[in-house]
Amino acid sequence: MLEYIVRRIITMIPTLFVISFLIFFIVELPSGDYISNQIAALRSSGEASAVAKLEFLRAEFALDRPFFERYLIWVGLWSGPHGFDGLLQGNWGWSFEFNKPVEAVIGPTLPLTVILNFATILFVYIVSFPIGIYSATRQYSWGDYGFTFLGYIGLATPNFLLGLILLYFFNRWFGLSIGGLMDPQYLDQGWSLDKLLSILGHLIVPTIVIGTAGTAAMIRRLRANLLDELHRQYVTTGRAKGLKESTLLVKYPLRMALNPFISDIGNLIPSLVSGSVIVSVVLNLPTVGPVLLSALQSQDQFLSGFILLFVAMLTLVGMLVSDLLLAILDPRIRLGGKASG
Repeated sequence: MLEYIVRRIITMIPTLFVISFLIFFIVELPSGDYISNQIAALRSSGEASAVAKLEFLRAEFALDRPFFERYLIWVGLWSGPHGFDGLLQGNWGWSFEFNKPVEAVIGPTLPLTVILNFATILFVYIVSFPIGIYSATRQYSWGDYGFTFLGYIGLATPNFLLGLILLYFFNRWFGLSIGGLMDPQYLDQGWSLDKLLSILGHLIVPTIVIGTAGTAAMIRRLRANLLDELHRQYVTTGRAKGLKESTLLVKYPLRMALNPFISDIGNLIPSLVSGSVIVSVVLNLPTVGPVLLSALQSQDQFLSGFILLFVAMLTLVGMLVSDLLLAILDPRIRLGGKASG
């Protein structure tokens, strides 16, 4: 198992390089960049005095270099002008839109984004797991029909609309403002127990809003997988031998049905980040979603490129975790030609 983990981590390195190139290529696809757009706007308005400063910034951050050279400088495999370092040297780049380093822009939002994503994944699994088992073991019951109906509503309702509804009713019924991820007095303060409790209190509504669609889809998937396993021959044989239904369910069908359930961990992370952008704007959540949207719109390539690469790295880590859990859960999963057990 340890050898497999080391091998997977090593293979993640070239994967990240390929992903970084694709991200840089896509971010650079639109013509121009933030600086050139600003230069064009200044020239059209007749303010030519500031153009020289912007031209200096283009040269300072190697935006006037060829594409491949810019990529190598951004990654950190090529020495940039005036010692400009890249990602491998710990330099995340410069945000032209915010006029500050990228780490200063998204530094406060990264831990909050990770906390929100972790809470949403826990919510999806904690809610969908028992409901999926109940619907599969009580097929065509009133409870199954009810959860199926709620699942379809969850799939059909846009997250941002659910967020607006909860914003209204929480304010109308309880007089609470659920926007943001903490009380305003903690925004500029360091981490403390009171701030953590405030974040946990504000996590409830965003977690429900963002996780609703994923929960509904996961319930349907687990129900279908478990139903397929419950109709297999080995389950019939187990019943014929007198095994209790609970023992039979947990020992074999549930374990087999959980494989796609667990393998979705890695896929959930990018979908949560991309799917929560509008929700983050509606609920005023200080996550990387709105920052990424703004960076893409303004062609702030260093900022948008790093956020996309960070999400890709989270996805790779999530896929590694899901593969390890699958190897522990299912003895049929083999690592390097040897059984995981």
